[in-house]
Amino acid sequence: MSSPLLLGFLASLALIAAIGAQNAFVLRQGIRGEHVLAVVAVCTVSDIVLIGAGIAGVGALISAHPDALTVATFGGAAFLVGYGLLAARRAWRPSALTPSEDKPARLLEVLITCLAMTWLNPHVYLDTVVLLGALANEHRDDRWLFGVGAVTASAVWFVSLGLGARRLAGWFATPVTWRVLDGLIAVAMIGLGVSLVLS
Repeated sequence: MSSPLLLGFLASLALIAAIGAQNAFVLRQGIRGEHVLAVVAVCTVSDIVLIGAGIAGVGALISAHPDALTVATFGGAAFLVGYGLLAARRAWRPSALTPSEDKPARLLEVLITCLAMTWLNPHVYLDTVVLLGALANEHRDDRWLFGVGAVTASAVWFVSLGLGARRLAGWFATPVTWRVLDGLIAVAMIGLGVSLVLS
C-alpha cells in the first residue's frame, strides 16, 4: 500500500499543475522577475490554510451549503473575466509589454492581486478544500500525513514555477512574445470565468 504522504503529494501535484488563474499569474511574475518570492509564499501559505481546512472538515461544510458556493462562483467568475480583460488590454498595447518600458508593479498591488487570484477562485476551494480534504479524510488517522504530502507538492510546484520562469526571460525580451503570453492569459482567464458561470 502506498504511503499517504506520497499519495497526498501526487494528488496535489496533479490538481495544482493544471493551467489556471493562479499559475498564469505566478508564471507572469516569474518571467518579469517581480516580487517572485512574495508571490510564491502567498500561494504556498494559502494552500497550507486551504488544505488544512479541508482536512479539518470545512469541505463537508461547503458541500452542505451550495448557495454559498454559488455566490463565490459568480464573484470568482467576475474577477477572472475582469483580469482576463486587463491581460487582453496589455496584449493589445505593445508599449506596455516589455519589462524595460513597463513600470514595476508595487509589492502591495502584486500581493493583493495574488490573494485575489487565490481566494476569489472557486476552483481553488473545490480542488484544495473539498477534493483534497475528502481524499485526505479517507486515510483517517493518516489524514494529516496526506496533508503534509499535499502541501509539500504545492510548495515544490510554486517555487519551481516562480523561480523557473525566470529562465524564460530571454524569450520574453520582445513585445511580440509578451503579447502572445498576455493573449493566452486573457483567453484562459475569460474562458475560466465563462465556464464557471455556465457550469
